[in-house]
Amino acid sequence: MHSENLYRNTAIVQNKGNTTDYMNKDKQMVMKVLIADSVSEEGIECLRSCAQVDVKTGLKPEELIKIIGDYEALIVRSQTQVTDKIIEAGKKLMVIGRAGVGIDNINVEAATQRGIIVVNAPTGNTISAAEHTIALMLSLARHIPQAYISLKGGKWDRNKFTGTEVRGKTLGIIGLGNIGAEVARRARGMEMKVLGFDPFVSADRANQLQVNMVPFEQLLKQSDFITLHIPLNAQTKGLIGEKEIAMMKPTARIINCARGGIIDEELLARVVAEKKIGGAAVDVFTKEPMTESPLFKVDGIIVTPHLGASTEEAQVTAARDVAEQIVDVLNGKPARYAVNIAFVAAETYAILAPFMKTAQVTGRFLSQLTEGQVKSIRIRYEGEIANYDTAILKASVLGGMLEAISEERVNLVNANVVATRRGMAVVEEKIPTCDNYTALLTLIATTSGGTTTVAATVMRGEPHIVRVNDYWIDVVPTGGYFLFADHRDRPGIIGAVGNITGSANINIHSMSVGRLKPRGQALMILALDEPLPEDVRQKILAIPDIDTVKLVKL
Repeated sequence: MHSENLYRNTAIVQNKGNTTDYMNKDKQMVMKVLIADSVSEEGIECLRSCAQVDVKTGLKPEELIKIIGDYEALIVRSQTQVTDKIIEAGKKLMVIGRAGVGIDNINVEAATQRGIIVVNAPTGNTISAAEHTIALMLSLARHIPQAYISLKGGKWDRNKFTGTEVRGKTLGIIGLGNIGAEVARRARGMEMKVLGFDPFVSADRANQLQVNMVPFEQLLKQSDFITLHIPLNAQTKGLIGEKEIAMMKPTARIINCARGGIIDEELLARVVAEKKIGGAAVDVFTKEPMTESPLFKVDGIIVTPHLGASTEEAQVTAARDVAEQIVDVLNGKPARYAVNIAFVAAETYAILAPFMKTAQVTGRFLSQLTEGQVKSIRIRYEGEIANYDTAILKASVLGGMLEAISEERVNLVNANVVATRRGMAVVEEKIPTCDNYTALLTLIATTSGGTTTVAATVMRGEPHIVRVNDYWIDVVPTGGYFLFADHRDRPGIIGAVGNITGSANINIHSMSVGRLKPRGQALMILALDEPLPEDVRQKILAIPDIDTVKLVKL
């Protein structure tokens, strides 16, 4: 980040020293806010308390680029794409607000590089999305859309639309964040049995929700209804595919009010048409707006045009939440739901910035290496980083751990809230000295399946994973795939793994091996250029003296 942009962030957040004069000077001028998508009038009125508000919806990209340079704040919903070119043209922009949860249509990285705060309203649509999920589930159970169309077409065909009660049925919820938790509460009210899959929800939190936490495969096999409440990212894209469908009951019904792309849409259309599962309800699509899809041609599939947040109450709440944050930022105060800004002094940022990425990547590694339900997370800071306020690193760790399962982005503002809501006990400890490195970050996760340790440092400006459990290694966690194999150290075992990956046309671009003693237990980590198919993983696992094989995807 350029120094002037860093100063700009510090001025907005801290309001100290010369930054007070800077903000006061700006407040003598008329701040201008551009609303590029339709938002509730309540939000607009809130903004008018401190700024000139212009509502200009339906702008083409080139039109937005032409005028954005006159504004300190921009508010959008899902229609306007806030690209790097628009952000570059926004010379005066201090804050971009998304009146909703997802920020897929905002180039957050470009905004961060230019010192622009990005805020959203992560809780505004919680109830609306949960209620829409329940509505779709009931519509599936009672064939309501099909019966409506039939009767409107002049047919009285009661027998054709015999449904099923949800009482006593099992609902499987994948992702127990804000929305998933609200769905669980409503399902329990309808006397359903509720199963959950979310590695980062504690047993205590699950007990509060009366949810039985189970492994992913078990949820698929036992559920009568399955609903998704997770983000779309590299780890969740295509989460429900051919193999997962095959595990489900032939009467199972799937509901997706989360994000398009989590389920293979063509596959879903085919398996419902072939009656391999009982039906599906889809509110979100891989590409939107969507007016032609294989899903539309199958009677057993209900579709709605992304209505999860489309209630008057949700629109008012989201608009008000974002507007209040815009007002705070324009007045030099911190925003509640900033997704990209950490409130940290410039001198502290200079020391901790290299460790922010390291903390996030280490959190990703830890989340994929652990098994079972999380009980506690211990974050240990050693060396020079222990002498500073490490809240920004804690937020980065939790963000990396939760990004694959949480529908909300975790940052400094909400890290503690999100962890508390999920029943995660997060403990930090600081040790001013470090034996082998200038600074070391160690994460220790205690779960129902045991304890997992991952440690990392920064060398030559890059993150390095230097420890996994008892093994000292050196892995540069670039994007891609990493194979972790616990094994007994013996001649030929590395070659055997290489033969299998080579036969599968999977390229190994680097390797690290740590061992406790010669011919003893060891850990092999292979960095792969291609994903590792399940059948290839099973072949590696079948090699004598290999105990476990896990794949980490970044």
